[in-house]
Amino acid sequence: MDYQEILERIYKEVKQESDKGILANYIPALAEIDPNKFAIAIHTVDGKDYSVGDADEKFSIQSIAKLFTLTLAIQKFDEDVWERVGKEPSGTAFNSLVQLEYEMGIPRNPFINAGALVITDMITNGVGKAKKEVIEFMRKISNNRNVSYDFEVADSERNTGFKNVALANLVKSFNNLDNIPADVLSVYYHQSAIQMSCVDLSRAAIFLANKGYSPYCDEEILGPRQTKRVNAIMLTSGMYDAIGDFAYRVGLPGKSGVGGGIVAIIPGELSISVWAPGLNPSGNSTLGLRALELFTTYTEQSVF
Repeated sequence: MDYQEILERIYKEVKQESDKGILANYIPALAEIDPNKFAIAIHTVDGKDYSVGDADEKFSIQSIAKLFTLTLAIQKFDEDVWERVGKEPSGTAFNSLVQLEYEMGIPRNPFINAGALVITDMITNGVGKAKKEVIEFMRKISNNRNVSYDFEVADSERNTGFKNVALANLVKSFNNLDNIPADVLSVYYHQSAIQMSCVDLSRAAIFLANKGYSPYCDEEILGPRQTKRVNAIMLTSGMYDAIGDFAYRVGLPGKSGVGGGIVAIIPGELSISVWAPGLNPSGNSTLGLRALELFTTYTEQSVF
């Protein structure tokens, strides 16, 4: 299949769309991004890259980082992860306090904010050590030593993340955080502020299409069973409260972030990442969703 030709066809179509969505202006640093940015990158299990647009430009991956911190937690705790966080779609906003209180401090899944805070707590054994572990992991699996934190975005997150503070304290009140909330939040804000390109991101996620094996570090990141389960959680919970629409339109396991990025997986074939910073009302990239919908339509590839 000529993936490059398909990407160029999608690029031309998507660039003509009039509705680009709205920037995540509640995070001041993200409100400054050029809304016309657009990129797609593919990495295949046999090591081939295809890309169009601004695919080498770094952007803030935001909640896509939750996918990788979940991976680190599963490496450490395997099935014990699910004693502290659920595996079900939330059906509510990603930062809902009401659902968390009703369910006694056990977040519905690891991709809503409360769930990601619990996962972050699991991998935090010293704030500086955790931050270093996360960024070194991202550099290793993307094969790019220049992957870094955007400290301006991290500061912006910290200065405006009042609901995350409430979530962390509420989880702590139910004894589902081992560390103090401020330490967990510091690691959480930094992981959200990881900056990568679409090329980096598709390479970093390729282990999820390859039964857990990453060719860049020549090691098994997760076992095949664990990889299957991470992909399943992405399929059911990776797109905030719009996962049904994503499954209907795209039909792949995916994870989005309010920086405008989405990464998706075709098991056994490839990982694909898109970036367009304008968001729809659910917080997902408007043009990114359209691009992925066209990709699975034109290639006739999905998990369904």
